[in-house]
Amino acid sequence: MTEQEPAQGRAAAVPDGGEGLREDAVTSTTGGEPAGLADPDAVDTSLRTPAERSRTFSGILGNTALANITTSYLWFALTFWVYLETRNVIATGVVGGAYMLLIALSSISFGTFVDRYRKLAVMRFAAGFTLVMFALSGVMFLLTPESSLLDLKQPWFWVFTVVILIGAVVENLRNIALSTTVTILIEPERRANANGLVGMVQGLMFLITSVLSGLSVGLLGMGWTIVVAIVLTALAFAHLLTLRMPEETRVAANDAHGGFDLRGSYAAVLAISGLFALILFSTFNNFIGGVYMALMDPYGLEMFPVELWGIFLAVGSSGFLIGGALISKFGLGANPLRTLLIAVVAMGVLGAVFTLREWAWLYVVGIWLYLTLVPVVEAAEQTVIQQVVPLPRQGRVFGFAMAFESAAAPVTSFLIAPIAQFWIIPYARSADGAARLAPLLGEGTSRGIALVFLIAGLILVAAALLAFLTPVYRRVSAEYAQAAAEAKVDTPAAG
Repeated sequence: MTEQEPAQGRAAAVPDGGEGLREDAVTSTTGGEPAGLADPDAVDTSLRTPAERSRTFSGILGNTALANITTSYLWFALTFWVYLETRNVIATGVVGGAYMLLIALSSISFGTFVDRYRKLAVMRFAAGFTLVMFALSGVMFLLTPESSLLDLKQPWFWVFTVVILIGAVVENLRNIALSTTVTILIEPERRANANGLVGMVQGLMFLITSVLSGLSVGLLGMGWTIVVAIVLTALAFAHLLTLRMPEETRVAANDAHGGFDLRGSYAAVLAISGLFALILFSTFNNFIGGVYMALMDPYGLEMFPVELWGIFLAVGSSGFLIGGALISKFGLGANPLRTLLIAVVAMGVLGAVFTLREWAWLYVVGIWLYLTLVPVVEAAEQTVIQQVVPLPRQGRVFGFAMAFESAAAPVTSFLIAPIAQFWIIPYARSADGAARLAPLLGEGTSRGIALVFLIAGLILVAAALLAFLTPVYRRVSAEYAQAAAEAKVDTPAAG
């Protein structure tokens, strides 16, 4: 099976529930037609009309939005709380980097899990597990003195943080499963638009949680914040139990082996020429994302009180909504890869200039513009994968992409946090350092962080511009154009 053709509306299944895929169950691609899989009724899109399937997708998307909002609400609150109580960017950098590192380490298993089981069952498991972990963090907060929880030299801080982290990380199972439900429920020509809606949900998540988290930590404290997160997680789990997706009549057949199918994930990526390059290009923004993860909140919290920082971060995060809405309306153009790299160049420019002066409006506008571009990068990658990767392997491909891209942010986050804390920030606040940096970065207490943002942004611009010159960019662009043309020809017959 070459898997060079776009995935069709129906995926395969075997009577054993998809635990394995026999070699004789797969037919080769011949005559330009997509490879067929045995028992194509695993996904039966004829059961309901496209409009009915779209409504189901909207229900799943709304439920995922509530779950993601709740997870981010507690995660943002933890980050705010830790920095405000310790004033240590190493703590926020390590916590943020640990979150991304756990995602990187677990995403292959998550993708394998999504391929082996029905998508709604995966979502329900993730919701239930997150609920249990958040409840456990509440018990820990209730029983452990706050002074011990905030002492980085004692294990309680790290245990408490890891419990919340694990609950938040497992929630990412839902995001991988959500990407595969786009393939199942949405017609091929509308998938880029559906991915734009996913970007809007992410924007809504950031907008709401940044406000609620700041207000919650500032007015209610961490204890009641955990209580609110537990209640909202329980509501999302209960609502998820009411959703149905009859199109997935059984588990699609797949060749996944074990619970951590790294070999199968890597093979699925390599089977599509240029797919690894697409993932690599999408990773560019994650490198600078690690810098933001470590330093964006400290910069904002130095500039604003926590309540105001949450509100201003929400204003900036509304860019997610704008970016997702634009994609939902207009799509990504004929070449999503070109659109992706143009967006990455613009993100680098914004990252370099939005802290050139310690001006509140410049910072907030820069965040807003930057986050407007994030859905473009994510939707471009998702659209290509949904088009060219067969459904039985999409979970592992999405999981591999998430693992690869997530691994980039912890590298820069873990690296930059101690460098900034011990060298750059003290230098920028010294008399000599402040005088040297003033012509370029102006004056203020956060000029050291601004210097880091400037350098990281310029590196991102250079990397993306060089990518335009590579042979692999031209090859991937040509192959996507060919696949899109073939999919357009096949669509009328897909029924």
